[in-house]
Amino acid sequence: MAEEIVKVLIAKPGLDGHDRGAKVVARAFEDAGAKVYYTGLHVNAKQIVDMVEKEHIDVVGVSLLSGAHITLMPQIINMCRERGLNDVVFILGGIIPQADIPMMLDAGVDGVFTPGSRLDDCTNFADPATTEKKAAKMMEKMGTTASVGSLKLN
Repeated sequence: MAEEIVKVLIAKPGLDGHDRGAKVVARAFEDAGAKVYYTGLHVNAKQIVDMVEKEHIDVVGVSLLSGAHITLMPQIINMCRERGLNDVVFILGGIIPQADIPMMLDAGVDGVFTPGSRLDDCTNFADPATTEKKAAKMMEKMGTTASVGSLKLN
């Protein structure tokens, strides 16, 4: 069986016009062997979720520098869940205050990467997290209870 290529969407929602970091992260995922999609600037949550659904995205990386993460990340995650896209890994990067990180994790963000994070930490994080979520979905379809890594599967 051929190994699946991880599909990563790098999204730049809101009004922030600085996308150099998002492009660097996109390139790092490409170099790591992922198929990468980039939304471009100024997309909204619905456009992101539409692309996740259409392209069967495994990892959504959102880059925010404006403080909009508090509103946009829960919106994107909840819209994905409403569409049954429950095996998507969400990573957040940009200017994220340390005090906001627990709130983001509680909202469903799987990993937060702030300035100074190593690119390979980001790409290496996404691969096992993607595997765990895909395994959870498969186990759920089979009606089996097991655990994979840190996930508890019912």
